[in-house]
Amino acid sequence: MSMQKIGSDTAVLADCIEVPGIGFLPVNAFVLLADEPVVVDTGLSLPDRNFLSALSSVMDPADVRWIWLTHPDRDHTGGLFDLLVAAPNARVVTTFIGAGIMSTEHPLPMDRVRLVNPGQSLDVGGGRTLRAFRPPLFDNPATVGFYDDRTRTCFTSDCFGAPMPSAEAAVDGTAADLDPEDLRAAQLLWATVDSPWVHTVDTGKYLATLQPLSAMDAENVLCTHLPPAVGLAPRMLDTLAQAPGSAPFVGPDQQALEQMLAGFEPGPDGAVPPQAM
Repeated sequence: MSMQKIGSDTAVLADCIEVPGIGFLPVNAFVLLADEPVVVDTGLSLPDRNFLSALSSVMDPADVRWIWLTHPDRDHTGGLFDLLVAAPNARVVTTFIGAGIMSTEHPLPMDRVRLVNPGQSLDVGGGRTLRAFRPPLFDNPATVGFYDDRTRTCFTSDCFGAPMPSAEAAVDGTAADLDPEDLRAAQLLWATVDSPWVHTVDTGKYLATLQPLSAMDAENVLCTHLPPAVGLAPRMLDTLAQAPGSAPFVGPDQQALEQMLAGFEPGPDGAVPPQAM
């Protein structure tokens, strides 16, 4: 993982994973250095990742007070339980559904859970309030992002994601580094992959869900699956408005999968690398 700062008190802990046929998908976590520090998601659940080590480059994990879990998919929870051990005073911010989903594999300690629904807020000290909302696009019913009006930063979970052309672009770049048309195409691709239901909804009702984000007038958009985006919110909202009419994603069939696997170099034990699956 690499780290870059957005302003004086927000850090991006950037990672990525290669998705054959799609590109390099950013997988970010974030740190908000508020009076009561907030970690937003905890990275990939892969054995070669060390989330605590990456976090330690920004702050002492023991000082974390809140772990905002935007939703409990495994690309958001990799370092969660290690962090709960390292940060004994931290509480996990999630929803009732989020805690329930977690309970099917690795239950959360309920005395360390804070339930925050869209429309509610979390006080993180110093007069700073994080305002929870449901992003327009999501792949998990527990998804909750938030807006920090102190820094005009919107944390959107999976919404606005886009696969990148290289690992370097995914981990070390910004969304503005991409050609605008390439970014638009990549975001529409991700919208159809991650939220395929967008093709079946009432378009007028869907477009209405974009208005609250527009009203936020965010300067920074921090998405799990996009390099940090500064000053791009209006353009990216215009892209999301096109999602219902974009071409649906159709994944590889078995024949295509076998062709892809044939192109991978086997590992030392003869197995196909897990990121190829």
